[in-house]
Amino acid sequence: MDLFELANQAAAEEAAPLAYRMRPQTLDEVVGQQDVVGPGTLLRRAIEADRLSSVIFFGPPGTGKTTLAHVIAHTTKARYATLNAVSSGVSDIREVVRAATDERNLYGRRTVLFIDEIHRFNKAQQDALLPYVESGLICLIGATTENPFFQVNAALVSRSHVFRLQPLSAEDLRRLVNRALRDETRGLGRMRPQVSEAAVEVLVRAAGGDARRLLNALELAVLSAPVGSDGRVQVTEADVRASLQERGLAYDAQGDEHYDVISAFIKSVRGSDPDAAVLWLAKMLKAGEDPRFIARRLMISAAEDIGNANPLGLVLATSALQAVSHIGMPEARIILAQVTTYLATSPKSNAAYVAINEALADIEAGMPLGVPPHLRGTGYAGAEQLGSGIGYLYPHDYPGHFVEQDYWPTGAQRRQYYQPDWPGSEGREDR
Repeated sequence: MDLFELANQAAAEEAAPLAYRMRPQTLDEVVGQQDVVGPGTLLRRAIEADRLSSVIFFGPPGTGKTTLAHVIAHTTKARYATLNAVSSGVSDIREVVRAATDERNLYGRRTVLFIDEIHRFNKAQQDALLPYVESGLICLIGATTENPFFQVNAALVSRSHVFRLQPLSAEDLRRLVNRALRDETRGLGRMRPQVSEAAVEVLVRAAGGDARRLLNALELAVLSAPVGSDGRVQVTEADVRASLQERGLAYDAQGDEHYDVISAFIKSVRGSDPDAAVLWLAKMLKAGEDPRFIARRLMISAAEDIGNANPLGLVLATSALQAVSHIGMPEARIILAQVTTYLATSPKSNAAYVAINEALADIEAGMPLGVPPHLRGTGYAGAEQLGSGIGYLYPHDYPGHFVEQDYWPTGAQRRQYYQPDWPGSEGREDR
């Protein structure tokens, strides 16, 4: 690279967004993800020893997937190549493979290939990678916001270590803000901005664990804020709010987040936490989830988790499905919130759920299911001639509308499937 090219590269980097300029160059500069790249972790040892095998980084935007790939690029002695799954095809993969083969044959070096948004490769493109990842010609680093176990070729996943990255904590985000404000080379330090604590807190809350969103909003706030009488940029809470666009929720109605959030919602109802349940409900509604889907899941929870401890739960949940179908959003949110809080604060019992599962398990295990003669149907001519219904005791003919009688299949050993653990609605008098 000549001096002209170096000057152009330096100018381009200076004009790049703050989030790009502040990208860590070493593992020690990485903020957050200590469970993945902290001291002594498997991945950190592999990177430091330059013995990395194929990996897939999976997590929300701005959590460090591309950052870790760049750190590896600065650390490894291997040849480093990149592809973006949005704009690359099989021909690009073949070109990387050709260059990797030359690199190995001529210089004995392996090739590390970083593929951003790898979930966007179709099956044919992913299959084209497989033999070279399997042979070790290419060490794959894949980055994806989608669950790789759903969206990436199972054969590729099985040949890679999958690392899940989490949204950055508030403390991590504050560290990034302070670092960017102090750094005079890559950050905003040369401008000597003064950012109020309230402004920092607004940034941290609005970022939602996304470092890229945090730093880009910080840069815009600093560049657009007025200069004070002392000649320094004064960034207030209002300046930060003005620099923030409405944050889009990380939610895909057909993807991993869809299943994770509804799972958290139902588990909060089951765990009798109405506040957490309402928060997950709000996230789904804000993201545009179908309210009828939520109502159907509440119906299931009413039967599975509340059961006969409060039979009205299922009645209310069933009514909610009908109501939201007729009313729609935004008013449907009120109905869903009512049912959610009602079910979350109801007594809980899964006795009916356990009972049917155990009965099904016994049937699958081969329990005899012959109907005994006295329980057989009698609604046809000749039933009595076949012995059907003979000996059946009609409970309403007896005091209390109850009489001792065997209702079990012929030859089956009696079991107690239904074991209620609540008095009142679910309790039953021992006979």
